[in-house]
Amino acid sequence: MSGHSKWATIKRKKSANDAARGKIFTKLIKEISIAARDGGGDPDGNPRLRLAIQSAKGSNMPADNIKRAIQKGTGELPGVSYEEITYEGYGPGGIAILINVVTDNKNRTVSEMRHLLSRNNGKFAEVGSVSWMFEKKGVINIAKESLNEDEIMDIVLEAGAEDLKTEDTYFEVTTAPDTFYAVKKAIEEKNFKIESAELQMVPKDTIKLEGKDAEQCLKLMEALEEHDDTQDVYSNFDIDEKVIASLS
Repeated sequence: MSGHSKWATIKRKKSANDAARGKIFTKLIKEISIAARDGGGDPDGNPRLRLAIQSAKGSNMPADNIKRAIQKGTGELPGVSYEEITYEGYGPGGIAILINVVTDNKNRTVSEMRHLLSRNNGKFAEVGSVSWMFEKKGVINIAKESLNEDEIMDIVLEAGAEDLKTEDTYFEVTTAPDTFYAVKKAIEEKNFKIESAELQMVPKDTIKLEGKDAEQCLKLMEALEEHDDTQDVYSNFDIDEKVIASLS
């Protein structure tokens, strides 16, 4: 499992407090609004919106908040005009970083991202410099509980999944983007507990970090994640899970 996957798992555990949940709500509202703006307000015909709504419900967002976010996206209610941007950069130890943001002020956001990177031993990269190191994949985590790996393997592969990995407390299913929803549906139909289901930018290879580079990397990742305009941060670092837990 890549370091970023470990980081994402620890982030979910840390997000249980009210302050973190409020930040998650803000990100989800932006995602719902943009999905509705770009693909319409009907989740049945808009897979991105359907996934965003499912994520919002999984985070216990009130139904009224979801409805208003959709209406702001479709223009039924007044809302902020957002722009989606992906920044590319390098971090400690030469790791590659992709930062997906949603902003209503591009100049402010790029300036603040540049500052966060430079303050934490990172730097901006030109468009295309690091994005080729990543592939878009569907990543679905299923709680282990009492499930049998062979049974899950048969179900997800038959539905079109590419791979299944076994971790300490969950199974990680990887899919191509175009089979993500079919695999997710097959898992849901078996009533398996899905801990997370996302389309992610997954690194093709990873860079092992230790010592000071590992510490600086995690500080940079946390700083980028905490920025109000950040939706997702992806990187190709690989740090031991115990080190991540002790430093994050």
